[in-house]
Amino acid sequence: MPALQELLGRFGIGLAVHSEDGHLPGSFWGEPEAGIVRGTLHVRPDTPVHSALHEACHLICMDPARRAGVHTDAGGDDLEESAVCRLQVLLAGHLPGIGRAALMDDMDAWGYSFRLGSTSAWFHEDSGDADAWLRGHGLVDADGRVRFRTRGQP
Repeated sequence: MPALQELLGRFGIGLAVHSEDGHLPGSFWGEPEAGIVRGTLHVRPDTPVHSALHEACHLICMDPARRAGVHTDAGGDDLEESAVCRLQVLLAGHLPGIGRAALMDDMDAWGYSFRLGSTSAWFHEDSGDADAWLRGHGLVDADGRVRFRTRGQP
């Protein structure tokens, strides 16, 4: 988990690692899925990477006021949820041994549902609105590269 901790640290997001049999605060889907409480991501050794990245991306994408008070349910609208999914794929490329393709396969296996039938097809062919949302909030640059800041940061 050091690579995840380093990645999240670039955004100012805390990482709390709990024991494998421990309770995960803020887990919307229940253990072993990741949880969020304010600016901290809660995981266990058995938390799937896609879950950790997804909840972390919620923290990155929400405005500062929501981030300061969030507990369990990230809220947001459908477009923000799409932006979260796109960003989690982008961040997977920054985790050694994970990568975008493996993460998208994991998302499909878990049951993420996209109009085109797979995460990869959605990411490559149908996520332009999510990319525009991320660019509009300064989270990725014009070329789609992650800027390593949270929404609302100057």
